[in-house]
Amino acid sequence: MNTNPDLEVQIRSGVPHSARVWNYWIGGKDHYPVDQELGDQVIATYPQTRDLALASRAFQARAVRYLAGEAGITQFLDIGTGLPVQNSTHEVAQSIEPKARIVYVDNDPLVLAHARALLTSAPDGVTNYVHANMVDAEQVLQEAAQTLDMTQPIAVMVLSTLGHVDPQAGIDLMRRYMAGTVAGSHLVLCDTVATPQTLAAQEAYASGDTPPYLVRRPEEILASANGMELVAPGFGSISLWRPSPEEEVAEPVDQWGFVARK
Repeated sequence: MNTNPDLEVQIRSGVPHSARVWNYWIGGKDHYPVDQELGDQVIATYPQTRDLALASRAFQARAVRYLAGEAGITQFLDIGTGLPVQNSTHEVAQSIEPKARIVYVDNDPLVLAHARALLTSAPDGVTNYVHANMVDAEQVLQEAAQTLDMTQPIAVMVLSTLGHVDPQAGIDLMRRYMAGTVAGSHLVLCDTVATPQTLAAQEAYASGDTPPYLVRRPEEILASANGMELVAPGFGSISLWRPSPEEEVAEPVDQWGFVARK
């Protein structure tokens, strides 16, 4: 695990925290009443919030199954990991390819405190955790290279995370990450599209003591795939991206995304 041993994890249970609010939305247990309060405030403004969060988790699992199965990808760089939950990237990938190697990236001290739960790799595979800011792409790639073979294709995964940076900066950031990968690598990305309702939710979320989250126009999300080949069915609501046969027919959500091949 690549971490800073001098980092002190300070958990402030009296103010809402972005990772804990998200954990509340997806049905986790790692949150406090103040996180639930802000989460409910956003839901009151935008009732689809919980559906959107759950759709993001389901999309992640389906994308990883596709990549580890059909696409033959055995290396994953999961950026903006968040708190550990069931069906994390390494669990899904290694259930298909036991030798898969996964690196998680986050700069949140709270995630660092839970990082050991992310490192329960299958015996033949590897998982690691890099404590770094996702905007430092070159540092992240350098540290990830201690675990991943960067001369081989990898999957870069950025799910419901890029909204913490300005839209144009986010596009440039994804270009920097993909510039450090070889042909055959993939980018998995999703984010919340701007509508009157999601803009209202953005404002409600910003009322808490959490980093703001900026929703995006569809073209600002899709621009991260410029020069890459979209995997069918292409770009759109993530709930409609290759739903599993056992899943019920999903309604579209205001979280759009894609899987693209370099």
